[in-house]
Amino acid sequence: MYPTKKALEIANELELDLVEISPKADPPVCKIMEYKKFLYEQKKREKALKSKASKVVIKEIRFGPQTDDHDYEFKKKHAIKFLNEGAKLKAYVFFKGRSIIYKDQGQILLLRLAQELEEYGKVEQMPKLEGKRMTMFLSPKKK
Repeated sequence: MYPTKKALEIANELELDLVEISPKADPPVCKIMEYKKFLYEQKKREKALKSKASKVVIKEIRFGPQTDDHDYEFKKKHAIKFLNEGAKLKAYVFFKGRSIIYKDQGQILLLRLAQELEEYGKVEQMPKLEGKRMTMFLSPKKK
């Protein structure tokens, strides 16, 4: 369905463009305006919406299957800081060489971390072994 000739004539007289705003409406909605200005405003609107959209930040913390207590506590402090800043946390245990035989220790380590970070974030994905990595995701709690 095309706009009426009268609308086109008016647009030509004013030396402006006839822009179809919503073609799905019955009858279609048109506006007489400068097309370049319309495109500019549309881009500006889209950019404003894009800037308001929240970006998800994922921080990673790496453990070994035999991480000792001091290193564990140090990394736990970083995890707490990341969750308080609103970032998601990806904690993983990396098994080098034959250390894959300690996968139960790696799982215990990640579950212990999840338990100790319970007040700062909730577990999004329980520890899962993928190749030589056992990964767990935590997301921050809403304030």
